[in-house]
Amino acid sequence: MIDNVLSVKNLSISFREKTKNKKVLYNSSFNLKRGKTLSLVGESGSGKSITSLAVVSLLPKNATISGSITYNKRELIGLDENELQTLRGNKISFIFQEPMTSLNPLHTIEKQIGESLGFHQKLFGNERKIKVIELLKKVKIPNPETRLLDYPHQLSGGQKQRVMIAMALANKPDLLIADEPTTSLDVTIEKEIISLLMELKATENMSMIFITHNLRVVKEISDEVCVMQNGEIVEKGSTKKIFSNPQSDYTKKLLNSLPKGFKKISKTEVKNVLKIKNLKVWFPIKRGFFRRTEGYIKAVDQISFDVNEKQTLGIVGESGSGKTSVALAILKLIKSEGSLVFKNRDLRKLNKIENLQFRKHAQIIFQDPYGSLSPKMTIEEIVGEGLDIHEKHSKQLRYEKICDILNEVGLEKSMSSRFPHEFSGGQRQRIAIARALILKPSLLILDEPTSALDVSVQLQVIELLQSLQKKYALSYIFISHDIALIRSVSDKIIIMNNGTIVDEGETKSLFSEPNSLYTKKLIHASNIV
Repeated sequence: MIDNVLSVKNLSISFREKTKNKKVLYNSSFNLKRGKTLSLVGESGSGKSITSLAVVSLLPKNATISGSITYNKRELIGLDENELQTLRGNKISFIFQEPMTSLNPLHTIEKQIGESLGFHQKLFGNERKIKVIELLKKVKIPNPETRLLDYPHQLSGGQKQRVMIAMALANKPDLLIADEPTTSLDVTIEKEIISLLMELKATENMSMIFITHNLRVVKEISDEVCVMQNGEIVEKGSTKKIFSNPQSDYTKKLLNSLPKGFKKISKTEVKNVLKIKNLKVWFPIKRGFFRRTEGYIKAVDQISFDVNEKQTLGIVGESGSGKTSVALAILKLIKSEGSLVFKNRDLRKLNKIENLQFRKHAQIIFQDPYGSLSPKMTIEEIVGEGLDIHEKHSKQLRYEKICDILNEVGLEKSMSSRFPHEFSGGQRQRIAIARALILKPSLLILDEPTSALDVSVQLQVIELLQSLQKKYALSYIFISHDIALIRSVSDKIIIMNNGTIVDEGETKSLFSEPNSLYTKKLIHASNIV
């Protein structure tokens, strides 16, 4: 009979705020069987991370906790701090979401992994160094002997996450809690990390709690699933049961929010909006006292493509592929070479006034809706800023235009006096869309516009963008590393790798007959067919 390594019963958590308590978790119960993987699934604020932190009493001091958490039949709530320290990082280990903030930038990789070995296993000197190398080999860091003195900034995102996994595995834990460990990674790196975790789970005979909002990953790795919403477990059961026969409306909503199928392409007269030919963005590498150019980083290297009216061009690629450099070059925000023709006008030959007009008709929406909005400006000021530059209206007409566009993107005019921090992530992205659309552009560049959003909010924003495209005959360049999302929104796609186009074509044909091995690799890593 399989026993439970972890049992959580009627767990409730609240935080003291001044004179009142705010409850964030309500009577949650679940079991984790030995050697199995349990996924906690839900959107931001659902209580996933709070639940995991409660397991080893890592909650803030203003937290009040009730219920029961037993690890190997031993009650953890109320356990002495010294006893908890023998469990944390030893029998129960964590992998956190963002490796760059979890790793100390001032310490070498050897020191950070070795710290836990010294504390729990009393390993020091050469013995500890050998163990660190062994752990780096286990997580498949190439040439680990040469990476011991590296600092976190010298590693790629995937390598940093592998170091975090090595730290978590240092003392052969019984239970591994992985909190969104692949959220910030490219799809192929995500696939590698997931495969590594599953391999290590089997070889190390661990149990795992996997926290995520990525349902594709959940389906691949989990034995059991708990779906959380607003601090409650709304559904739980085997992965097969949850995906094949969901019972709660919220679970159904999450599953229906996954990007599916292909965009319906309407047959209309083709009018060209943008024509790019032999675009180059090279950044010089300067070295020495005299800063001589010794080479170039070829961010974008001789690429060509067209964008037509009412059409969405998807640009797919991983970090460093050149996607964003293409967008910035089109908008003339970075230096580039090659032909840029917008509505039959050569962008290289525009004078100052003509260039200002071009910027009105070509807008961009950035990845991070919070970082792209000024925290010191009201929504009215943010959305109306473009009008102040490109169109001169009376105060009343300006306000009416702002209210109209806010209403268009699903926001109320009463919100115009608020500041960005008073909105959710999805609402902030709607504000960014309103800011771009108030000038009635022809071309909208969307640089990872939904990657920072929860899955159901992502669907809402995508549906909004599609309805606006149809209404205003907009052309989109949609940049993403999420190939499943790109498939559902694009008329045609270009695949970029190391600054070049390695594959391109109409969406359906590209998925049915990909030409490059890299495209096949991306499709395989995304778990879509």
